[in-house]
Amino acid sequence: MDVQARTGPDAPKPPITDAAAPAGRRRADAPRRRGRGNGPVADASALRRTHPTSFLVPAFAVLGIFFFTPTIYNFVYAFTDWSSFKAEVNGVGLTNFENLLSSGTLLTSLRVTLVYAVLVAVFQNLFGLILALLLERDTKINRFSRVMFFIPVVMSALAVGYIFQALLKPAGALNQLLGVFTAGPVEIAWLGSTTWTIVVVALIHAWKWMGLSMLIYLAGLKTISEDVLEAARLDGAGQWQTFRKIRFPLLAPAVTFNVATALLGSMNGFAVVQATTGGGPARSTELLNIFIYRTFGQGLFAQATTMSLVLFLAVALLAFPVVRALRKREEIL
Repeated sequence: MDVQARTGPDAPKPPITDAAAPAGRRRADAPRRRGRGNGPVADASALRRTHPTSFLVPAFAVLGIFFFTPTIYNFVYAFTDWSSFKAEVNGVGLTNFENLLSSGTLLTSLRVTLVYAVLVAVFQNLFGLILALLLERDTKINRFSRVMFFIPVVMSALAVGYIFQALLKPAGALNQLLGVFTAGPVEIAWLGSTTWTIVVVALIHAWKWMGLSMLIYLAGLKTISEDVLEAARLDGAGQWQTFRKIRFPLLAPAVTFNVATALLGSMNGFAVVQATTGGGPARSTELLNIFIYRTFGQGLFAQATTMSLVLFLAVALLAFPVVRALRKREEIL
């Protein structure tokens, strides 16, 4: 009886193995099993079908025509005598570099450019950090203020320069406003000092871009956990101690980005200085880009490309140590 009960029509059937499964079922399950085993490969092939690499051709074509080709020619023409006064272009080796170094004008413009870049980096980050701390709370007036401070970022640099040039003239609006408070005429030449004009121009450049630094620092402040700040308050830390020991060190990635972009961006500065001072007075604000612009205007194309090469090398030599030092600071923290 027991044997008949176990072998009857109602007895449970053993599971069907792959070897005993029908051929159609094995074929239906095979692709599904292979898909699970080759997931990344299948995803990569599907990505190539939906996003073919040929889509990159137009972008690389534009990059090659308008960036790589002029850059290569800039390196080539720096070692020639190319100018508007000659019909042929001949190689001259390192003569252009020797002439520029012997004249001293290139080194002077390079020194002015480095001083200007450091001043802009300090002012821009200082103003941006102060604004971020003041406007950190998410209120209506703070949101409106953030927009107002960001407007100069999207303005034309030439427009900003011409506006400040009009404001800072001896008979400009700033002196007139000061005359109201002093009850007498004020005729300060804000852009007339060979010592302080570069500081004034650096402040204008920093004013234009401090809104961007403000946003980066705001984003960094928002990433700091409230639990860490609450623990510091419970331990008796004041606002200054909390900022110096906790908040500012945790802003290291934002500091790296802002310092690098401000320093390298101002090394390539041109529009603000050209609109406000034109390199004066007495070439005290003549950045290397302004010197290059004037040299091109004189038809000395080879010398101008040589200066461009020097500027490229100066930016590269400055960028790598600065970024490396800031990155190392992030790792320590």
